[in-house]
Amino acid sequence: MYLIAEIGQAHEGSLGIAHSYIDALAATGVDAVKFQTHIAEAESSIHEPFRVKFSYEDDTRYDYWKRMEFNAEQWAGLKAHCEDKGMEFISSPFSIAAVELLERIGVKKYKIGSGEVSNLLMLNRIALTGKDMLLSSGMSDWDELDTAVAFLKPFGNKLTVLQCTTAYPTAPEQWGLQLIPELKERYKLPVGFSDHSGEITAGIAAFALGASVLEFHVVFDKRMFGPDTLASLTIDQCSQIVRSVRDLERALKASISKGDQVALQPLRDMFGKSLALNRSLPAGYSICLEDLEAKKPKGHGIAASDYQHVIGRTLRVSKQAWDFLRQEDLM
Repeated sequence: MYLIAEIGQAHEGSLGIAHSYIDALAATGVDAVKFQTHIAEAESSIHEPFRVKFSYEDDTRYDYWKRMEFNAEQWAGLKAHCEDKGMEFISSPFSIAAVELLERIGVKKYKIGSGEVSNLLMLNRIALTGKDMLLSSGMSDWDELDTAVAFLKPFGNKLTVLQCTTAYPTAPEQWGLQLIPELKERYKLPVGFSDHSGEITAGIAAFALGASVLEFHVVFDKRMFGPDTLASLTIDQCSQIVRSVRDLERALKASISKGDQVALQPLRDMFGKSLALNRSLPAGYSICLEDLEAKKPKGHGIAASDYQHVIGRTLRVSKQAWDFLRQEDLM
């Protein structure tokens, strides 16, 4: 499974914090770090309904997008840092200008945000690069998603559709995990899961249902400001979900046979049980069910599994309480 940790806007416009996230994520084992590339003038307008004051620092949403911008040299530095740490750099562009910037720094894979699925103009520009595309489906109905997939398939890019719900955070009934097999069947494409739950459960379940890509937001602390904070995993949670998925991958690849227990034979003998008597009994006594106990280890008497063959048999010799019962003790 390909694991993507999305920083998004969690860097708060600080280049230093962005690099700090890369350092922190390098220790978690994720395959890729994802950013969002915003160029305010190219993606926004005065008619954007979010042009309201929503933070202590920004007067408008437009000001917020401006604060999230880095220049090409800074983006190149972030990409180089990811690669130095053994992780792929990915970004979601929100304009053709952002695509051109990402092309200049040599990005190898594109993530298409949920709000861009119907932006065929930008999808066309990205598809022409020939690079892999991850298409998030959070804001799309079936018609819109069908259109986007049909539009992109002829270009021949490797295309993965991500099940996603645009809610921050998503409640369990909003995860849409049941759509993962449906998307695979509908489009005959790899399918992944873009998670906004803020917990690790949904991502692990998505893997179990056949998702080949898992994307999740990350944040240093869920008390930080940001539109995605409550829908994000902490760095520690990120490490936990990576370990869980990798353990599941190993488990599902392992060959386990119930027919071959040779390696367990010493333990089978140790924990196996032999029949014993739970009280002292005289010779000539006819054994009943209530007289029997099973004690470790195996091989010190009649096997506990053979207890039915003992009931009604007569003792040849007297036995003390908790003695093992052997075949030679019986008539």
